[in-house]
Amino acid sequence: MLATDLIKLNNLQLAGKLVSDELLLGIHASKRSGSGTEFEQYRHYEPGDDPRRIDWKLFARTDKHLVRESATESNLQIRFLLDLSGSMNYSEQGVSRLEYAKILMASLAYLGYRQSDQMSLYGLQNGALQTLVPTGKQAFQRILFALQNATASGQWLPQQARFPEFQQKQKELLVMVSDFLQVDNEWLKLIKSVASPRREIVIFQLLGEQETDFNLSGFYRFKDLETDREIEVQAEAIKESFQQAVSVYFKKMAEELLLPHVHLIRVKLSDPIAGALTDFLTRRRI
Repeated sequence: MLATDLIKLNNLQLAGKLVSDELLLGIHASKRSGSGTEFEQYRHYEPGDDPRRIDWKLFARTDKHLVRESATESNLQIRFLLDLSGSMNYSEQGVSRLEYAKILMASLAYLGYRQSDQMSLYGLQNGALQTLVPTGKQAFQRILFALQNATASGQWLPQQARFPEFQQKQKELLVMVSDFLQVDNEWLKLIKSVASPRREIVIFQLLGEQETDFNLSGFYRFKDLETDREIEVQAEAIKESFQQAVSVYFKKMAEELLLPHVHLIRVKLSDPIAGALTDFLTRRRI
């Protein structure tokens, strides 16, 4: 389903279930006695694993040795980090970045809930890391409620950011969702500060087509959604330099994030959410 259709539902739990069900149909589900339908996730084959657990049919399609892992074997610590700065209010074709991010995270939380994973939710706003939902009982429902009520505003203010919660040493998965647009490498610095051999980091960079392609003509007044500053320009006059700057920025991000256990997934607001999450599931290594 397209994001516009999911947004119209105005129900994060239902939207998340629809997306996760679509994913499971395309990946794998198994029915076990006494436990109903359980999601069976995949991880990369490691020395010592029983070769019989390799999904050879999936290998034939992907050329990857992936091992099936049942829900009862999965009990990860998953931290969701949502950018709540003002730029998340950007929208194209009726889809805001924040709405897309909420459905994406709700879908991942639904998958985590089905796998009995431990989950928590954080918001990054005005440079402060806010614990929206700590790990604990009923975390899934509390995450849905917190996402439903989350609003975006203000600036990044990275110089104020402190992240003591992310200095723990347990094995975990950190899912970050943002536009990752930066002024002075603040996102790169943050990611590198929390990178760890025991922490898998998956970064969803949500962007609109005009933010990347800039296929505009005529005069436009652009407004900074974090500072409210405005500038009026003729699109044709800056198109080439803008596109070059975007290309350089994307290349730098890709090169800087070539780190162990760090995966950057660039998503357009027009992309089906299930497609973005399929990419996520193929990159998971925990």
